[in-house]
Amino acid sequence: MATASVYSGPGFDFSNELRNSFLTDRGIPLPKATSTGTTIVGCLFKDGIVLGADTRATEGPIVADKNCEKIHYITESIRCCGAGTAADTEFTTALISSNMELHALSTGRKPRVVTAMTMLKQMLFQYQGNVGAALVLGGVDVTGPHLFTIHPHGSTDKLPYVTMGSGSLAAMAIFESKWRPNMERSEALDLIAQAISAGIFNDLGSGSNVDACVITATHTEMLRNFVKPNERVQKERKYGFRRGTTAWKSEEIRNLVINEDIIAHTGDAMDTS
Repeated sequence: MATASVYSGPGFDFSNELRNSFLTDRGIPLPKATSTGTTIVGCLFKDGIVLGADTRATEGPIVADKNCEKIHYITESIRCCGAGTAADTEFTTALISSNMELHALSTGRKPRVVTAMTMLKQMLFQYQGNVGAALVLGGVDVTGPHLFTIHPHGSTDKLPYVTMGSGSLAAMAIFESKWRPNMERSEALDLIAQAISAGIFNDLGSGSNVDACVITATHTEMLRNFVKPNERVQKERKYGFRRGTTAWKSEEIRNLVINEDIIAHTGDAMDTS
């Protein structure tokens, strides 16, 4: 009977609720889940990899940047899309990009995609999820095209098409219904645009434009603002008001130039000989 009490019984377990109430009563706030607020995707096609991302950056309910860049440089033939905390994704990918360059210089070989994936997952696992970076890594090396997802805690997947971020479910619905092996470049780009657009129009954390990146064995092509589904149109009405609509109640003019009194010192001059 003593050993049986170690194991939890069937059904729901609410033991953590007592712990949470205990911590809350003592002024210790509970950890909050962080929403990634992004749609990032990638897929294989006949000649390589296509990556895609939206361009909205949010601060809670506020759109902080309508046209930020979420596809980050790793090496000439490897790129990484980032979702989560913008600073974490930016500096994590910059650090790994630097390490990949040092690795290439020390080995004298073109770096592989799996090397970047290993560096990223080891770093994120080291921080136990406190670095909020959810990544889609894609590239082409001597072994062919490779596409990975890297979660904030360090777990990884390797799949022919991937999505991450708060708009990932809407984007995955497009891939599940329309992706097929050995697509042409134009077909893959169109599929990426559809997937990101699904995230833009079905997720409040995603929005603005569609960025894309095409990586093949010979070159990498970055397509900034590849599709602009949310361009601003001219307003139907003019909202100008005639002069004098709002009257001035008071007027105060302040002099921003501070007057200074300069007193000349009349002592002996310093001997500089």
